[in-house]
Amino acid sequence: MAGGDPVARDPAAAAITSAVRAWLDGLDGRQREQATFPFETDERFAWQYTPGPREGLAIQSMDATQRSAAIGVVRASLSERGASEVQAIIALESVLGTLERAGGRPGWQRRDPDLYWFAVFGAPGDGTPWSWRVGGHHIAVQLTLADGRVAGSAPSFLGANPAVVPSGPEAGRRMLPGEEELARRLLALLSPAQRRTAVVDDTAPADILSGNGPRALVASIPAGTRYADLDDPGREALIRLVRHYLDRARPEVAADEWARIRTAGLDDVRFAWAGPDAPGRGHYYAVRGPGFLVEYDNTQDGANHIHAFWRDLENDWGEDVLAGHHRAHHASREQR
Repeated sequence: MAGGDPVARDPAAAAITSAVRAWLDGLDGRQREQATFPFETDERFAWQYTPGPREGLAIQSMDATQRSAAIGVVRASLSERGASEVQAIIALESVLGTLERAGGRPGWQRRDPDLYWFAVFGAPGDGTPWSWRVGGHHIAVQLTLADGRVAGSAPSFLGANPAVVPSGPEAGRRMLPGEEELARRLLALLSPAQRRTAVVDDTAPADILSGNGPRALVASIPAGTRYADLDDPGREALIRLVRHYLDRARPEVAADEWARIRTAGLDDVRFAWAGPDAPGRGHYYAVRGPGFLVEYDNTQDGANHIHAFWRDLENDWGEDVLAGHHRAHHASREQR
């Protein structure tokens, strides 16, 4: 990838492309057919976080070497923390299955760490846009690349059930702690007047409000209190919360995403909370900026079941960057 290859000029894109190619090169023909799709397909915009089959190649259909290469894609694409969280959520399926079986709950057999699907859209590194995705219960992660760089890393969904393992050999183990801790830290810093604006309801909604469609439904997202109306400690706490979600991605990618948010302006970034502030009780929060949305819900299974995601309202699926890519290439063709 030397010389004129644009991928070589971006270390993040080069690492991700190399990892995806290595995984694809290790698949046989039938596996590769299951794993790959054209870039211009509606399937690229499909994402869900409930249990059930996905398009792509499941971990259960991979041998040990292929599984290792698939995890290599995750590690190349995400931060160390983000990759560890994805692997921990996958492993948590076995814990959930054991708990549900012991409790006599039906459907425990579907809790399987092998039921996660990897998919690639387009051709990595051939100069055209492409993306990759991993999906399964409580994981919906994808990255889009174009012009030799990461064009977008949203939407990004991670969840956990149980959020805190209640019993067994891993009792007390906690998943995705930062999403709750950082929000509670911000809530605790608010003045009484700020809390009256931020706490929008005594009862949390049953789940996230913006849905899992190709575009986030933002009309029902509560407003809350503004960044501009916070004091310095509150502002710093709100920034840390937002960056915690961005930092699921590689550091270089997270830095680019944060730069987009800063450029759009922070004054109108809003934090809203619903539900009691006592730990262990159902709660919800949202952070909405001019171009992004963070949404978190922990109400199910005795408030021990997390859904947490972020969406780029302008660049989900890399669409804003891709629009620029298409304009540039169209102009280039006209000039020839």
